[in-house]
This record gives sequence, structure tokens and C-alpha cells, in this order.
Amino acid sequence: MNVARAKTPDANRVLTPEALAFVARLAEKFDATRRGLLERRKARQADFDRGVLPDFLTETQSVRRDSWNVAPPPKDLEDRRVEITGPVERKMMINALNSGARVFMADFEDALSPTWENVVQGQANLQDAIKRTLTFTSPEGKAYKLNDKIATLVVRPRGWHLDERHATLGDAPVSASLFDFGLCFFHNAKELLARGSGPYFYLPKLESHLEARLWNDVFTFAENALGVPQGTIRCTVLIETILGAFEMEEILYELRDHGPALNAGRWDYMFSIIKKFRTQASMVLPDRVQVTMTVPFMRAYTELLVATCHRRGAHAIGGMAAFIPSRKDAEVNARAIAKVTEDKDREAGDGFDGTWVAHPDLVPVAQASFDKVLGTHPNQKQRLRDDVRTTGAQLVALGIPGSSVTEAGVRTNVSVALQYLASWLAGVGAAGINNLMEDAATAEISRAQLWQWIRSKTVLADGRTMTTSVYAAVRDEERKKLSTVPHLDAAARLLDGLVLAAEFTEFLTIPAYGELDRAQGG
Repeated sequence: MNVARAKTPDANRVLTPEALAFVARLAEKFDATRRGLLERRKARQADFDRGVLPDFLTETQSVRRDSWNVAPPPKDLEDRRVEITGPVERKMMINALNSGARVFMADFEDALSPTWENVVQGQANLQDAIKRTLTFTSPEGKAYKLNDKIATLVVRPRGWHLDERHATLGDAPVSASLFDFGLCFFHNAKELLARGSGPYFYLPKLESHLEARLWNDVFTFAENALGVPQGTIRCTVLIETILGAFEMEEILYELRDHGPALNAGRWDYMFSIIKKFRTQASMVLPDRVQVTMTVPFMRAYTELLVATCHRRGAHAIGGMAAFIPSRKDAEVNARAIAKVTEDKDREAGDGFDGTWVAHPDLVPVAQASFDKVLGTHPNQKQRLRDDVRTTGAQLVALGIPGSSVTEAGVRTNVSVALQYLASWLAGVGAAGINNLMEDAATAEISRAQLWQWIRSKTVLADGRTMTTSVYAAVRDEERKKLSTVPHLDAAARLLDGLVLAAEFTEFLTIPAYGELDRAQGG
């Protein structure tokens, strides 16, 4: 396998010949299956474009009907009441691991701008975090180091749809999923086991149980290759696609020997709904702020997730609280903390075993909500939610009474997308915008809604029809407000290409990857 030269001095201990050979073995064995599954996604999308709606699978009824459970969690994943997420950048990792959260998800996916240096240095940072040697000194001289007690580390590799173009096997780029997973597992699995933990992973953007089966095959092969016991790897699957929601039980079944849990990835889930039903004018969502977790189709999704997990002995982890506390505005903080508390109280009351936050200051807020329900118990998997009877029709009943698409919604989408894309091109994948931690998922929602509103000729609340002209006028106005932002021209070009294209682009990160290389001088 050939890899590009990385500018970070830590590259030599990451890109070792032995580690790269292991990644190459994974790619040789599994990449053909991965590519076949990506083609399957295209075939299913063609059905949706013709107006077909998904439903629970008839061919897997026996899996849903039969009695089985997932493997029990290891000790350090029994209590997951608060999880914090963030990119694999040294300072942010230290703050997250020290935050008091039970779990830290180190993110190579939506919160990471995948410059080659970020990807390689992120792997080095994982090694240091696991060995407890991770430190950072700020330009001002402030020193950061890990506390004696830190969160349990879980790593999110990139999704099946992404390639790592800086690593090639033959003439083809290597799967970014296999690259991220392979390096992490090869370098750290035995060290983690020696320290009483294990190699734990979050799996993003799965659209079917067949994609989960592929991950299970990868895990089994990797365990055998390194000579560690079967079931050493533990995983949590983000149910962040509408198709994944219809196959939750089957996904757990495929990964059952690796102790899977499920997480309600709310922002990508919303993006998936827009994407899958993009050609159906009757299924257009309103402004993002109006699609709350209490609207019927989102309630159906989260309640089904809890009931499915607990029926099979798996953890159910709730969605992200993305608020970033202000250091200047106490009133903004008070309003936001009240909303976060309401959200986390609802999740705990619904039966979730834990939840996500994006900022250390939200850890005690979320923990208070779950402490009230869990007390000293590590989870509430005994609460089976037998009252839940979610139908397929409920998952795709997208109507929200009283909702609308407004100019403010258009303007917010344009502004957020421009700012996030500019940040991503600058090499920063987790961007604070308007007191919210935005990542690729929220930028995906923003640009997807703009595309769909134009194509469906959505009528705005003020009576105007959404057109390319309306978009262009708003884009120009918002761009002027951001005139000093680096990489803004490239961000605007990217956004125009995504919003004005005749065909919908599946993931913004794919066309943005080439622009990222140019922005970084690669």
C-alpha cells in the first residue's frame, strides 16, 4: 500500500510498515463487498425517487420474532449516562477525557476535517491518550494533561462511503473506514486490553443490516489476525439514517457478538430523511429549528430505538446537545440550559441509558437529568418499553402541523453552510457557530434543504416561491456579512455546486475533499 508523506513528525509511529500491511489486508479482503453495498444504496435510492417508501423487511421477520440478546457490555461501558464527542485534536481530547463524562467519542468522521495531517496526527493522539501520555501546551503557555480518572475512549471511524485518497492499494484509494479502524486497532488493541479496557468503536451512517454484517466480518477478521479473543471489539451503531431505523433489530443481530448499542444520531437522521425523499414534494421538511425531537416522526424513531435496544439487552444512547455556553451572555446560557435540561429529562424519562453532549460544561447538566432517573444503577435496560408499537408509516409521516419554510430558515441554512464549509476547508471540522457546535451533519441538513426547497418549488411563509434567484440573493447578502472569513470564496463555490446541481450530491464531503487538498496546499 502506498501512502502520501505526512507533515506531522508523529507519522513514523502511525504509518509503520506493519500497520499499513494490516490495513492492506483489510482492504484486499473487504473492499469489494463495501463497493457492492454502496451500489446497493444507489439502487434503493432509485426506488425512493419513484415514490416508494421504506418499510420493515419481510425477509428478516424471523430475526425480529426470535429470542436472542447481544453480548453484555464490558465493565467500563456499563454506565454511559453522559458521553461527550469531539475531534481527535490534542487539546479538545484532553478536555473531553477530563470532562467527567463516562465516555468520550473521538471522532474521525463528521467533527474532523480530514486533512492528511489531521488524520495521521489524530491516530498518534489516540496512541498517546491510551498510554496516558497525551499533553498539550497552548501558544500562551497553558499546559494541559490528563487527569487520573478519564472517560472511556470510543473511536468513530469514517463511514463506508468515504475513501482515504492519500492511501492507495494498486490504483484505488483505500476505504477511509478500514484505514481509520485498521490503524487504531492495530496500534492500540493490545494496549487497551492490558489497561483493563478494549477497542471500542462507533459506527456511522449504516443504511442496512448488510452493512453491519460487513463491519462484523471486519471485526472478526481483525481479532483473529491480532490473536485477541473474539468479542474483544465492542461497537455502538449510530442510527442516523432513515433506512437504518427500519433495520435496528437486524443491525443489532448482525453485531450481537460484539456487544452493540444504538445511538439516536438526530442530525444525520434528519439529513437522511431529506436525502432519501428529496424528489417527493409532499415530504419536504420545514425550517430545521421546527423539526424538534417532540414532533411525531422523531418521537416514533427514538421510542422505537429504546424499545429495540432494551428488548435485546443493548444500551440506547440519546442525541446530541450541541449548545456551546457563552462566556459573556448569561441570559443566552440560561435559556439554552433550560432547553438542554428539558431535552435530557425527556430522554431519561423515555428510557434512554445515556446521552451525548458537545461541550464539557454540559456534562453536569445532562448527568443531573440521568442521575434523577438512574440513581446508582448503571442503566435502565430493564425498562422494556412494551408500550411502544411503532409502525413503518409513523416513521415516514413527516407532517408537522403549523410548520413552514421561512426566509429566516433559508438565511440560516446559507449562513451555517458557508461558515462550516469555510471552517472545514481551514482544517477545523467542529465549528462553533451561533453558540452551537456545528459539524458536517448540520451543514448537510442546510445544503440539502436548500436543494430540496428549490427543486420542489416550496412556497415560503411570506408567499414567495423558493427559487435559485432567492437563494442567490440570500447567499450574496450572507456572504457579505462573512467577508473576512478565510476560504469563503471556496466555501461559496462548494455551496453553489451543492445547491444548484441538477442531481443531488450524496455527501458534501466527497466533492469538498478535493477542495480541501487545494485549500491546504496539497
